[in-house]
Amino acid sequence: MRQEIELAYVGVEIPDPSTLTAFFADVIGLAPGEPGAEGSTSWRNDDAVHRVIVDRGPANDLAFLGFAARDAQAFEAVTARLADAGFDLSDGTLEDRRGRRVGRLVRTSAPWGVPVEIVLDLQRASTPFSSPLAPGGFLTEGVGLGHAVVATPAFDEADRFVVEGLGLVQSDWLEMEIAAGINLEVRFYHGNSRHHSLALARAPFELPQKLHHIMFETKERDDVGAAFDRAWATDLPIPNGLGRHDNDGMFSFYVASPAGFQVEVGHGARVITDDWADNRRYDRISAWGHQPLRQG
Repeated sequence: MRQEIELAYVGVEIPDPSTLTAFFADVIGLAPGEPGAEGSTSWRNDDAVHRVIVDRGPANDLAFLGFAARDAQAFEAVTARLADAGFDLSDGTLEDRRGRRVGRLVRTSAPWGVPVEIVLDLQRASTPFSSPLAPGGFLTEGVGLGHAVVATPAFDEADRFVVEGLGLVQSDWLEMEIAAGINLEVRFYHGNSRHHSLALARAPFELPQKLHHIMFETKERDDVGAAFDRAWATDLPIPNGLGRHDNDGMFSFYVASPAGFQVEVGHGARVITDDWADNRRYDRISAWGHQPLRQG
């Protein structure tokens, strides 16, 4: 299996980054990263210096995605493939590299309308990751922070960007009718053994938010249940209660953040192997559960 990149960080822009502090710390169980410039904050679920970067701004949505190359050879391969596929690239400045805490950075624009950054040598934090709310820790070694799901009406070009440019491979896809005349299509892509680091949902038009959700995978099943209890104790919307997905087998739930995008906390997803032969259509989101519990 070609393993060139993993999801390194997700950047979001919201008017007041502090509104996510209690959510990430006290509900999800992340640890704070080092503060950035102009009031930005960051969060981590392992020893990387940051995994979620929250900048101050009006977008209230996804601001950028960062993918870390495994090594210098992979970095060159991915950037060359993006250029060959016709996507414009720009080298990050010294200020960019310092801000992202990386050794190298190349930026391009994804068809869904936000920058995607290919980076090398993401720094480690000055202290080891520790969270009393997720004592088992999060699964990130060799597979990245988790996954992100983006909705876009530029679905076909986005698929080409992901496959021909980034070099991710489709794991499987979902097509189903969710209401009379309304269909849902989602494609799932991997770049390592994680079932998907990125998924694209076909949107009929530009939605208020491109970012549907970020997923953090715990190493221990009980840490999902404890996170669900913490979410239930708040007044935050819980669009999907505990359940298990049909395609990746993830046991998880979804909670809406104060910024509107959702966070999935899960455990036990299927692992992509060299002999993966299950790239097929699924017609249901979940084998069981994931029922809406509390709407906003």
